[in-house]
Amino acid sequence: MKNTSNKISYISLTSQWADEKDDLLPIIERILSSGQYVGGDEITKFENKIIDYTGSKYAVALNSGTDALTLALFLCNVKRGDEVITPPNSFIASTGAIVHTGAVPVFVDVAEDRNIDPEKIEKAITPKTKVIMPVHLTGRICKMDKIIEIANKHNLMIVEDAAQSIGSKYKSNFSGSFGYIGCFSTHPLKNLNACGDSGFITTNDEGIYKQALVYRNHGLIDRDRVENFGYVSRMDTLQAAILNYRLKKLDTVILKRRKNAKLYFKNLNQDKILLPYENENEFNTYHTFIIQCSKRDKLQNYLNEKNIASAVHYPTPIHLQPASEKFGYKLGDFPVAEKQSNEILTIPIHHYLSENDINRIITTINSVMN
Repeated sequence: MKNTSNKISYISLTSQWADEKDDLLPIIERILSSGQYVGGDEITKFENKIIDYTGSKYAVALNSGTDALTLALFLCNVKRGDEVITPPNSFIASTGAIVHTGAVPVFVDVAEDRNIDPEKIEKAITPKTKVIMPVHLTGRICKMDKIIEIANKHNLMIVEDAAQSIGSKYKSNFSGSFGYIGCFSTHPLKNLNACGDSGFITTNDEGIYKQALVYRNHGLIDRDRVENFGYVSRMDTLQAAILNYRLKKLDTVILKRRKNAKLYFKNLNQDKILLPYENENEFNTYHTFIIQCSKRDKLQNYLNEKNIASAVHYPTPIHLQPASEKFGYKLGDFPVAEKQSNEILTIPIHHYLSENDINRIITTINSVMN
């Protein structure tokens, strides 16, 4: 029987708008009244704020996290026939960016923490390998010290898919600071979110930075000259202005998500549920909070009956998607990722949840898992 109590949402953009409306409306009016819809001071301001926040030397604002990945691979000179190592359990954009450069995705299974298993990377390296692309899934940074060691040994570049991990740390270093280029998304569902698609890259390489500035704007070196054809991947001025406002609140957002996670860790019955505990040297920002249990579908159905939203990130590993058939992978190639895809469930963690909401989720899960 369907529960008639108030629905607990997986994400609540409407609550965010209600909370921020009075602050955002003057910002929106200012930008629209200015006539400066592309480029300008808001973009520069955002890039400088990201530099200050992440500790990277350079940041380039773009129009999506997917564009960030695609441009990063292009700037790493990834070409048709090259290979890029990445996990099979990410959002499809990670592999999509590889494919659109003409390169071949080479999948490596994940560890129990759902991030790429560093112990399995070296076996996947061939003479065609150009880049390792770890994905910091759910806001948890991969074990980057080992990945950096492997990359240095084989003279490979690292492009971090940091779409879900703004503000996360590993051994006190920020997400996006470990590789050649860090790629971020500020999609509406991210912890730092715009009101539409946008993203950015970070790098410590001045050459990469200068190239990115040119290639995001058609390849133009001034208004009338182009030396190399580029893309159109500019962040809109309005999105930059919104992000400049929301970046000031990001640490508070992360703090609330971590507080919600602590309540889950303390009170969820863990006899039949695996929780995403932080490992040593990790600072997780909980873009998502993913639990794992053998009776996932039963649990999700029960939560739905009780008016509690949930999701699965992601139900089909990328190597088993129809689009990946040409790469020759099959069921059983990556057993850890495949097992997890059948057992994982994302429960609400967003910063507009009340403590009563969290306790209701906990009570509901515990009642069905006992």
